[in-house]
Amino acid sequence: MFSDPQKNIKQFGLEEGMVVADFGAGAGAYALVLAKRVGSTGKVFAVDVQKDLLAKLANSAKMEGLNNIEIIWGDIDEEYGSRLKEASLDAVVVSNILFQVEKKENLVKETKRVLKPGGRVLVVDWSESHGGLGPRPEDVILEKTTREMFEKIGFSYEDNIDAGNYHYGMILKN
Repeated sequence: MFSDPQKNIKQFGLEEGMVVADFGAGAGAYALVLAKRVGSTGKVFAVDVQKDLLAKLANSAKMEGLNNIEIIWGDIDEEYGSRLKEASLDAVVVSNILFQVEKKENLVKETKRVLKPGGRVLVVDWSESHGGLGPRPEDVILEKTTREMFEKIGFSYEDNIDAGNYHYGMILKN
């Protein structure tokens, strides 16, 4: 089974009223789950560089009656690329994008910049290529490497989550 956003977010421990971001939101598999989780008093910033996917997400949110998602066209591997305010978020989700991001250190720095002190990030990514199901073998970012990247920028490791058979998941604290 592939990684299940609902199951992963449940393990992340978000509460109603939180302000969160989905970096690399795509068509919104996580953003929609996050919006339901933080409720009408919370807010979700869905950030992606692909306008067509953001348009799909906007339509899905409208169809589901979710008014707490703000769509942001931004490039998360650039400095200030999320366009979000510094220290403004309770949590960030970074799912299935590490293997696609060119400037991985910039992504980690941007995550740190937008999180409040004590804010948390959930990272979910492919554990290996899995015979072509996931990214090319040379593009896979191993769990150990991911943890080291975040810790190098000042995050502290908090816990792992069960992200399914093909993915790893970890929670880190700002």
